[in-house]
Amino acid sequence: MVVLTNTSNTKTMGYNFSMTIKPIVHNKELKRINKMKIHIITTGGTIEGLEHETLGQFQTKSPMSITELMKKLEILYDYIVKSIFFKDSRFITNEDRQILISEISKIKEDKILITHGTLTMVQTVQYIGLYNLDKTIVLTGAFILGTDPNSDAVANLNFAMEAFEDLKNGTYIAMHNQVFNWDNVLKNVSENRFERIIKS
Repeated sequence: MVVLTNTSNTKTMGYNFSMTIKPIVHNKELKRINKMKIHIITTGGTIEGLEHETLGQFQTKSPMSITELMKKLEILYDYIVKSIFFKDSRFITNEDRQILISEISKIKEDKILITHGTLTMVQTVQYIGLYNLDKTIVLTGAFILGTDPNSDAVANLNFAMEAFEDLKNGTYIAMHNQVFNWDNVLKNVSENRFERIIKS
């Protein structure tokens, strides 16, 4: 179950949003252990500290690894991290998404987390969702660079990982304490947030 405790209002890099986040416990002896095996696929994006790029001027190394961010979570998980590509999500193509599908199909674990840039996260979750894979697949990312002390990266990873406890097989986006089904989500660019197409 996802339990929400603290509220933090953040305004940075021109974004203004509110998040309800759980306090991060840094003492490993105090961390709760979750024995779910989760396979994490990384693709680049703001969560890995990737700043906006232009075609022909690509970064080749992640300034912030997902492994380092995972160490900051309050729960110890059994997970494996694999990088498929490292891209500003504006430049992720359907060929890249097909690579993701191929990779997902080979993974034995049934719980898969994909870290992804937010600009085209909706396009990717919809692409994957159409395949109706027999796994629980969650996409998450960050609006603020993972290298920034005020980043929402750890909070989003924390929420996404805990969401696996309650989610059935399907494809989802988990961002800012909300879970969106693959076929009922859009990105409100002006407000810089994800929203449901059909309000429940």
